[in-house]
Amino acid sequence: MSEAVDLRDPEIEPAPNDGLPLPRRYLAIGALCAGTALVIIDGGIANVALPSIAHDLGVGSSAVVSIVTVYQLMLVMLLLPFAGLGERIGLKRMYQVGQMIFTVATLLCFFAKSLPFLLVVRAAQAIGAAGALAVSSALIRSTYPSQQLGRGLGINSVIVSSSAAAAPTIGGLVLAVAPWPWVFACAIPFALLSLALGRALPDAKPRHAHFDLLGAGMCAATFGLVIGGAESAVHGNSPVVSAAIVGAGALIGYHFVRRERDDANPILPLDLLERPVIALSVIGAYTAFIASMTLLLSTPFRLTSQFGFSAAAVGAAIAPWPLTNMIVAPMAGWLSDRIPAGLLGGIGMCISIAALLLLALLPDHPSYFDIAWRMALCGSGFGTFLPPNARLIIGSAPRERAAAAGGLISTVRLTGQTTGATLVAMLLALGIGAGRVPCFVAVGLAVLAGLCSVARLRPSIRNPSRKEVLEDVPTLKTTR
Repeated sequence: MSEAVDLRDPEIEPAPNDGLPLPRRYLAIGALCAGTALVIIDGGIANVALPSIAHDLGVGSSAVVSIVTVYQLMLVMLLLPFAGLGERIGLKRMYQVGQMIFTVATLLCFFAKSLPFLLVVRAAQAIGAAGALAVSSALIRSTYPSQQLGRGLGINSVIVSSSAAAAPTIGGLVLAVAPWPWVFACAIPFALLSLALGRALPDAKPRHAHFDLLGAGMCAATFGLVIGGAESAVHGNSPVVSAAIVGAGALIGYHFVRRERDDANPILPLDLLERPVIALSVIGAYTAFIASMTLLLSTPFRLTSQFGFSAAAVGAAIAPWPLTNMIVAPMAGWLSDRIPAGLLGGIGMCISIAALLLLALLPDHPSYFDIAWRMALCGSGFGTFLPPNARLIIGSAPRERAAAAGGLISTVRLTGQTTGATLVAMLLALGIGAGRVPCFVAVGLAVLAGLCSVARLRPSIRNPSRKEVLEDVPTLKTTR
C-alpha cells in the first residue's frame, strides 16, 4: 500500500488553471526579466558616473553621492505601501504604471542640468522602481505553475545579480564613448521591451479593500527616518541630530505597528509575519543580506590597504561571486521545488560560513586565485540560500496576499543591504573595517541565518495544522 508523504514545504491546493498557459507564459517571463533588468541596471549604473556628474554640474563629491542615497532610501520607503496599493488596483497595472514612471524619469535624467533637478528625477525613478519591484514576485507566482515557482524565483535572482554585476561595466563602457547623461538613457531599450511584452502579464482581479493612506505614510516615514538617521550618524553628522531622527522614526514605527494590528488589510504584513515559517525566513534573509553586503563592501578596502591590490585587480577578485551566483541561484530555485527550503538554506549557509572563515584567514600574500575561489565558494553559498528562502516566503502566503509577501521580500533585501553598508561604514570609522573583522561579523550573521533556516524543518513550523497548510508542492511517494 502506498501513501503520499510530503517532505517539503506545504501549501494550499493549486488553482485549477495554475500559472499562465504557453506561449503566453514565455512572453510574461520576458516582460518580467526585461523590467527587472531595467530597474536594477539603471538604479546601480549611476555609481560609475558620479565623478563625471560632480565635475559637469560643479558640485562636491559628498553632495553627488545623494544621487545614489535618495534612490535607495525612496525604494525602501515605498515598497510595502506600493505592494498594498498593487493588491487593490491590480498587480499588472501597478507593474506597468511603475515601469512607465521609471521610463519617463529616466528620459528626464538625460536632460538634467543641475543637481536639484537630477535628485528630483532620481526620486521619481525610485517611485517607478518601487511600483514595479513591489509586485514582481507576486506576478512571478501567478506566471509560473506552483511546482515551478522556485525555478521562476531562481531565474529572477539571476537577472537581479547579473544586472547588478553588469551595471558598472555598462556604465564604464558608455562613459568611454559618451557623456554621463547617456548612462541613464542606455537602459531605455529594456523599458520598451518590458512594456511591449507586458500585455502578456497575468491580470488577477484586484482586491476591493480600503487603502490606508495614513498607514502608508507612517510606513514610509518609519523606514525613511530610521535608515536616514543611521546613515547620517556614520557619515559624521551630529550624533544628537542623528539620534533624534532615528528616535522620531522609531516612535512613528511604534504607533504604526499598533495601528496595523487592528487593520484587516495592513500595509505592514503582520498577518504574514505571525506565521513562524515566514518570520524565520524574513529574519534569515535580513541577516544573510547584511552578511553578504558587509563582505562585498569591506573586501575592496582590505584588498587595497592590506594586500596592495589595484582597483582593476579588486574588481576581478570580487567578480567570481556574482558569476558563481548566476549559475547556482537557478539550480537552487529548481531544487527548492523538490527539497525543503530549510535544508537547502542550511546547506547554503554552511558553505558560506566556511568560505567566510577562509576569507578571514587569507595568507599574508594571497594570489588572485587564493581570493577568487573563496569568493566563488561564498557566492555559491548565498546563492543556495536566497532563492529557496524567497520561494518559501512568497509560496507560504495566501494567493490574495502574494503582493504583500513580494513587497516584504524586496523590502528585506534592500533594508539588509542598506544595513550592511551602514555597518561597514561604522567599522571603517572605528578603524577595523579594512581587515578581518568584517569577515568574522559576516560569519556571525551567516550562523544566525543558517539557524533560522534549519529551524523551519521542525514539523510544528513547517506544517502547524492541516488548516494552515499553505504551499502547493508535488508530493514524494513512499511505500510501506
